[in-house]
Amino acid sequence: MLQSAPDASEASVLLRNGRLATMAGGQTPLIEDGALLIRSGRIAYSGAIADMPSPDLDTQVVDLEGRLVTPALIDCHTHIVHGGNRAREFEMRLNGATYVEIARAGGGIVSTVRATRALSVAELVSAALPRLDALLAEGVSTIEIKSGYGLTIEAELAMLRAARELERARAVRVRATYLGAHAVPEEYKGRSQSYLDEVVLPGLRRAHADGLVDAVDGFCESIAFSPDEIAQVFRLAKELGLPVKLHAEQLGWLGGARRAASFDALSADHLEYLDDDDAKAMAASGTAAVLLPGAFYAIRETRKPDVAALRRHRVPIAVATDCNPGTSPLTSLLLAMNMAATLFGLTVEECLAGTTRVAARALGLSSETGTLEVGKSADIAVWDCESTAELVYRIGFNPLNTRIFKGITQ
Repeated sequence: MLQSAPDASEASVLLRNGRLATMAGGQTPLIEDGALLIRSGRIAYSGAIADMPSPDLDTQVVDLEGRLVTPALIDCHTHIVHGGNRAREFEMRLNGATYVEIARAGGGIVSTVRATRALSVAELVSAALPRLDALLAEGVSTIEIKSGYGLTIEAELAMLRAARELERARAVRVRATYLGAHAVPEEYKGRSQSYLDEVVLPGLRRAHADGLVDAVDGFCESIAFSPDEIAQVFRLAKELGLPVKLHAEQLGWLGGARRAASFDALSADHLEYLDDDDAKAMAASGTAAVLLPGAFYAIRETRKPDVAALRRHRVPIAVATDCNPGTSPLTSLLLAMNMAATLFGLTVEECLAGTTRVAARALGLSSETGTLEVGKSADIAVWDCESTAELVYRIGFNPLNTRIFKGITQ
């Protein structure tokens, strides 16, 4: 940890002698001998120290000693609020069972539903805190948390309340996403439309009325909901003024990414079965692609997302942990970056942009965080390394020196 770093009592702080990766715009070299001026929790200057106007006389000066400085990281797709675990299903997969076979046998999402429904809001918060703390320890300042393991109105609302409580319990920015259309619960088996009519849609109205939801998601797969069913949820989201995003094309092609794009979704996520026309539609709508290599790895998927198509059509690419109890029990965004590079062929620049600038875009937060630019929240990660490549290539090593959130060292 830096010997002197910003604290809540300081109105103006100058971080100097850092190697800045601002992540603003396209690919840019590190700013050597860079500086960041923080005033009232926001960035007042970002760039070379030689170009900075003279700071106020009472400005606290902190020497970064040549360390790498990036925007604080953003995990833009997680399911960290849940009960129980699915270690037994992990064993089943080791013995050859597929994700679909486990789901159809009563495992998968519905098994976590049973465990989640049994917990109070306080218990959900307590269970999630170790997972959240693991992410914060790697320089994460912002996290998306989905519901989707309650599948009743009250249980879904409890998950969203837990997400709000986590934001109060820790120095972190939380975006809460309503995922009522995650799976059809056992009591509605074979009656997905009834579940939408009686739980998902009225539950979304309740969540919105109670101020518990920032975005709306769905699971568009053969074992979950069709594009037409998802459209019903998205139409209500748009009526309520909420942005949408979608789990799509993970286990097979269903046209979900295109449907998400037709609603100007913030993101479409997973995308192992994405095709060129899907990428074209996402590019036209400004929909980001969120790649989730932890899930690809954990369920031993063999079909990789078509990164070449995403690049060809200039679809912004984000990377996230997909932290969840069944298909991605991953609480390391640094490892997700390494996986995205090793398994999917992303560059170092794409991995870091995907966990900062593009991740912010995938959450609708581009104006607030994700880059080291004037006016944005001073969400900063200081690393004990020299290059951005070190953040991606190491496995199981955390070089974080200091995490700064809204101008305050954590």
